Amino acid sequence: MRHRLPGAQDLRAGLIACQPARPIMTEDDLEAGQDWAAALDWKGKPIRCRECDHFAINAMGLCVKGKACIRDRRARRVERFLKGNPDLADQYLDHPYFEVRAGAARYANLFKLPPLLGDPEPEVRAMATLRLPTERIRGMIHDTETHVRIAAASRLSGRDLLPALEDSEYMVRLTAVRRMPPELLPLVRHDPDPEVRVWVARRIDHRALPDMCFDADPLVRREVAARLPADQLGLLLSDSDFRVRFAVAERIEEEELFPLLDDPEEPIRELARERIAAVPSLAAKLAARFQRPAPRLRLAPTDTPDRVTDSENPQ
Repeated sequence: MRHRLPGAQDLRAGLIACQPARPIMTEDDLEAGQDWAAALDWKGKPIRCRECDHFAINAMGLCVKGKACIRDRRARRVERFLKGNPDLADQYLDHPYFEVRAGAARYANLFKLPPLLGDPEPEVRAMATLRLPTERIRGMIHDTETHVRIAAASRLSGRDLLPALEDSEYMVRLTAVRRMPPELLPLVRHDPDPEVRVWVARRIDHRALPDMCFDADPLVRREVAARLPADQLGLLLSDSDFRVRFAVAERIEEEELFPLLDDPEEPIRELARERIAAVPSLAAKLAARFQRPAPRLRLAPTDTPDRVTDSENPQ
């Protein structure tokens, strides 16, 4: 028997099979593998560790050029440095580079943060807003930058959130709606953004839900159908949207399901049939509805001879 010598394709396949699987490279791995000479400060100049004030901690391994460095222009590397050396954060709250100030605000002493509420950079103001006590940040809900107002709305509560309901940015209003007391949510039932109204429908008091049954957006009405008391779901029984009617079919009382047996959508009809059939007292009514009447028998006419009169009867 002759044996075939391995060709180029066989050798290539064998080499590929023997190679170990490549590990997935993370962003940290990519940064760690970069050339140190590529590490630049916020002015675009190369970083030299011997010129840094923290050369001593570099020798102890507490900072690494190109990965964890307070002088680097990359916010991630600055964050790593401050996370490993939080006791140094206070001295960088007035650094000229805003990424350093924002990172330092995350770890600095709270008593040193109030001046940062007036920082020219919104990232710094937002970080200070996220950390300071709520009584110090009430005014930040009126900040000119959206993400600062979002930060304030994520911290404030109660009536302090009322200014956010009139905000021009929907994310500010949405953040406020997620936190405000349910008794204030009727004020936002007619918000122009449907995503905000969806959250209103998720959190508003049950007694206010019927007014939202006529919302223009079907996703809002679906949330209403998911929470509306079962005895009020008839308000949405004939909704124009399939998703809303399906939510109704899942929760409405079985006795009220019969109109959905004629729904134009098969999944809704099937769900209605299954739920009705599971109730013994309604199963017979369901069977009678779908039972076909027995066909009526029609007798074929028989040909009967005409009556013979006496005058025609021959004798």
